[in-house]
Formats: sequence, C-alpha cells, structure tokens
Amino acid sequence: MSVVLDFPGAKRVRAPVERCLFVGLGGIGQRHLRNLRALRGAKVEVHAFRVRRERQVVSDTLQLVPGEDLETKYDVVVHEDLDGALAKRPDVVFVTNPSSLHVDITRRALEAGAHVLVEKPLSHSLEGVADLVRQSQSRKLVGYVAYQLRFHPGFQRTAEILSQGLVGRPLFAEAVVGEHLPSFHPYEDYRRMYASRRDLGGGVTLSQIHEIDLLMALLGRPERVFSLGGKLSSLEVDVDDVSSSLLEFRGSEGRVLPVRLHQDFVQRPGERRFALVGEAGKLEWSLSGRSLKRWSAEGELVETHDYAELPRNRLFEAELSHFLGCVERAEAPNVSLSSGAESLAVALSILESQASGMPVNVGAVLDRAGLSQGGAL
Repeated sequence: MSVVLDFPGAKRVRAPVERCLFVGLGGIGQRHLRNLRALRGAKVEVHAFRVRRERQVVSDTLQLVPGEDLETKYDVVVHEDLDGALAKRPDVVFVTNPSSLHVDITRRALEAGAHVLVEKPLSHSLEGVADLVRQSQSRKLVGYVAYQLRFHPGFQRTAEILSQGLVGRPLFAEAVVGEHLPSFHPYEDYRRMYASRRDLGGGVTLSQIHEIDLLMALLGRPERVFSLGGKLSSLEVDVDDVSSSLLEFRGSEGRVLPVRLHQDFVQRPGERRFALVGEAGKLEWSLSGRSLKRWSAEGELVETHDYAELPRNRLFEAELSHFLGCVERAEAPNVSLSSGAESLAVALSILESQASGMPVNVGAVLDRAGLSQGGAL
C-alpha cells in the first residue's frame, strides 16, 4: 500500500503504485488499463471486480480485436465480489463502471484506503457525494474525476488566451457538442450503453458533461441555468437526447456573462467546439475541426493552431500520468472530487430546469446536497 502523507503540498513522496483495481472494463476501463500497461509494464499488479465478465478486447479506435482475451492479454486477476478485491489492498481503484454505481464503489474504495480515479460524471445524482469529498479530504487520499479534455493543447491554449487577456473582457460564449449516439461504440448495441439508459445514469446532459467542466475551468461556476430539452428524437433510449441551455456566469466587476451550451445525441456529422467573444477579439477552439483560431478586435486572424495530427489517446495518457503523479508525489489533482461535484451540480441543475420549465440556482442545488462553500466544498 502507498504511504498516506499530508495532501496537497506534502514534501516527501508516497511509495510507487504497485497494485490497481479496476471496477468496470468496458471501452474506457480498457483504455486506462491499456495505457497503464504501456506506462508501467508488468510492474503493476492488476485486479478487477467484474460482473458481466465479457472478455473481448477493444482497441484504441473502439473496435473489437478478434482472437484476443482481455483477462489473459493484460494479466488481470478477476474477483467476483468487491470485498474480496478490496481485501487485496489496492493502491488505486479505477471506477469505470456505469455512473449510477460510482458513489458506492468510490466510497468503499476510500474506506479501504485506496486513491480513486472516477470516470466522469462523478455520479447521476448528488446523493452521497458530500461524504466522498469529506472522506477523501480527511483520509488524505486522492479523489480524481477523469476529464481528459483538460489535457488537450487547445484547452490549455484557450486558458492561456483568457488569462493573458488577449481577447479582452469576455462578453459571451458558446459550447456545442453534438454526436450520434449509435456511433459511440461500434462494438456494442447503443441501447445497452450506460449513456442511453436512465437506470445507469445516462442521458446527454450527464454523458456529455465534458463541456460543463471546461466552461467552469475557464469561466468559474455559473449562478443560474435555464434549459430546454429532453427525449426529443426517435432513438430507442429513455433519457434526454437534446439539451439547449443558457448559463449565467459572472465576469469581471460582477457583470453578466451569458453562455449557451448545446448538447445532443443526434448530429451527423458531429460537431464539438467552444467559442468566446471579448471586447478585444474572438477565439474558437474546434475539436471536430481539430483547430484553434483567434481573431483581433478588427476581425484579423492573428493566431491559429492545427491539431489534426494529435492522437486522441495522448490525452488519456497525459491524464493517467497526472493521476499517478498525484498519488505518488502528493500533487494536487486538476479535477478533484469537489470540482467533479460542482460540474455534476450544474448538469443536474440543467435537468431540473428542463423538468420545471424554470431557471435553477446552482448554489441552491449544492446547498441541498451539503456541498455549499461552507460545507464539503
């Protein structure tokens, strides 16, 4: 087991990660496992708590690899019950199962003394989340919510542009993510995926929560949201598949900073971009277009970046290295459980607004969950 030191800011290092437990080995779980083996080889002992026990191997491009067995290929020790798996005292636990199961697994992992990487979203509700935040803090354990787009050079350059004031005071922004749900995982029927099922915590607002995290990382926490959407398409799902929201942020001097957020499961071809207009220019980071551009106040293109050759898996590799660094060197995670709870609260506020037809105060949602600034956050 790794030695638990004061966190963050400890001067010494923890022992290296020697034993990992995976709870869920679908597409994203296999990606983390594949990257772990590439980064650390056979030095790390890998355990897994598995329920469905499907053994097919999924590639980087989300295709089935014929003739390979998952558990053999990656030398995985499989457990049929979670208590038995946690009894092996893993240093870290990867929580990569459906989001409706995240809180219980994360709580039990923290109670067992393990550091935790939880796939986004942190959960499908805020029930029990405040306890996770408190446990992670009191036990001095890393609780990390996986948002790999934080490691995209487009996001990092966007953050620099805003911090350096290169587009002036922000006036308004827009984030769009639209993708065709049945095309997400070519290796499985989309109707089985967690994203398409209410009981597993799916839906476009929660599943495409990356944009909410990015907006908050760049602009802070919105005060209120108003949203229209729901189950609008003919997809065979029981969750929201179109969501269009207006988020009220506060810019400098307390001025309103309106942001439009659109999410959907139906667009073909897909679209994913972030745009912001300021008093001294405009920027657009397009993930679907694999580029970032910045214009001056006069409309002149003054900066451009091409990400066409950036391998998608590089973001996940950087994310895993960051997480392991947090565990082994007592570094602060760029997305803590507290941060993950706040982005989740915004997503749930959006869903509440869709249901009520009224604006929702995000702070009130956090307060109800015991996650106000005076509480666990």
